[in-house]
Amino acid sequence: MQRIYLDNAATTPLDKEVKQAMEPYFGDTYGNPSSLHWFGQQARAAVDASRETIANAIGAQFREVVFTGSATEANNLALRGAIQHARDIFTSLHDGLPMKIIISTIEHDSILDTARELEKEGVEVARIPVATDGTVDVQQIEAALDERTVLVSIMYANNEIGTIQPIKEIANSIKRFRARENALPYYPLFHTDAVQAFQFLDCAVDALGVDLMTLSAHKLYGPKGVGALYVRTMNSVAHTQGDRTSIIRPRVSGGGQEFGMRSGTENVAAIAGFAKAVTLIAERKESEYERLQLLRERLWNGIQDVCPKAIVNGKEMDSRVRGNDKPTLPNILNVYFPERKGGDLLIAFDMHGIAVSSGSACAAFSAKPSHVLVALGFDDGRAGGSLRFSMGRHTTEDEIDGAIDALRLVLTAQ
Repeated sequence: MQRIYLDNAATTPLDKEVKQAMEPYFGDTYGNPSSLHWFGQQARAAVDASRETIANAIGAQFREVVFTGSATEANNLALRGAIQHARDIFTSLHDGLPMKIIISTIEHDSILDTARELEKEGVEVARIPVATDGTVDVQQIEAALDERTVLVSIMYANNEIGTIQPIKEIANSIKRFRARENALPYYPLFHTDAVQAFQFLDCAVDALGVDLMTLSAHKLYGPKGVGALYVRTMNSVAHTQGDRTSIIRPRVSGGGQEFGMRSGTENVAAIAGFAKAVTLIAERKESEYERLQLLRERLWNGIQDVCPKAIVNGKEMDSRVRGNDKPTLPNILNVYFPERKGGDLLIAFDMHGIAVSSGSACAAFSAKPSHVLVALGFDDGRAGGSLRFSMGRHTTEDEIDGAIDALRLVLTAQ
């Protein structure tokens, strides 16, 4: 039986060139990058070169890239680190009134759950709703901003429906708010989870206007177990470590690795693979966008032929849209199948060799319907009757046609 993988938004297969880039660090180059001897410095050189590669890819400074064990850890570091850093400043200025963060209702669980935990610690959380296509309302973000707001965190592109958010517009709103009289320098900070976006969209941090940005290797045909957080260096913030002026405080203490932002011996092989994956993405970003967009349209046309009542969750994609007006990621198609249970369809697809999902892999074992689809205003029936198809670098037209044939067999059998 042919196996067809259409769950690339959950994780991507390791690219062969990425694997080759990692292999030396499983063999002779095994030193600890914090060691001063030759073995250690060989490993340090690999980490430094990788950091430089990723920094250049997003237009950041070398010391602004902090490696973590995952995107989830990076998101936690962004939110918790920003709150911890701002605590003394904001508490003294606002007579003990709670600090505040602003997020959307369709963020990744690592943002939503962290926000809930911070709420238990006394932080106010403003949750901005989205339209039925998954787009956040910038005006509602502007209305939620006040002098107690430490951080705004809005994901660049959603992992379940692919909707791209107006990050530059949000950044400009925050910039205008910062410019008010007697405002604290640099607050509110602006964070974006760009895990899904990096593969297809411009992630230059200055152009976007973000202060913190999360990346992940295993969404880019790199290895699992490594992520990165971009942390903008400011010129005059109260918290300073050595020659690094930061806007967050570390959440893991120890040996002071990653410029004091994330202690723990670096995963040299994974970091080297991360950098190679970033390099390969840069070489084919635009062409892959267009190729996958055509595959997505081919899949959607086939689904409509087999199941005319099927409905796209999120934004429809116009094949003529290019450049900065891209409305949605090209590789994600989230579909509602009326009168069908998504879980049953998922299992049936798997029995025919087709790997799809009902939403985020991080919530796959939860019996609850997708929080993203519920946030779009859909009831449990629609959320529970939907599937996410996500294409990748290795997806072919024949595989798309195979998935359509499998759907025909599944629906005929039910």
